[in-house]
Amino acid sequence: MKPKMTLLLAVLAFAAVMAAGATAILFAAPALAAAPAPTSLDGNAIGIGLFSAALATGLSSLGAGLAVGKLGAAAVGAMTEKPELLGRLLILVGLAEGIAIYGLIVSILILNRLA
Repeated sequence: MKPKMTLLLAVLAFAAVMAAGATAILFAAPALAAAPAPTSLDGNAIGIGLFSAALATGLSSLGAGLAVGKLGAAAVGAMTEKPELLGRLLILVGLAEGIAIYGLIVSILILNRLA
């Protein structure tokens, strides 16, 4: 199998997994919102919550940066040969950037539970 086809299949498989995860979160959100919030948190719980929110945002942004960097370089190279690929390549770069948005949403949900 060609390396470009393998990369495309990997990106599409990742997008399918992310879509399935987002759908699961969408259906689980009402149950999570209905759960009673803890009455009081000690300092360790708040510290661990803040650390996990920072990890979710930082690591997802790092992963998105790496993905967009590699995909962007490949996209520019592909567009020099075939300019009609612009729309498809923008969608792929947008999917790679979605990783950072998912991490930000997770960190917002974590911080919301701490308040």
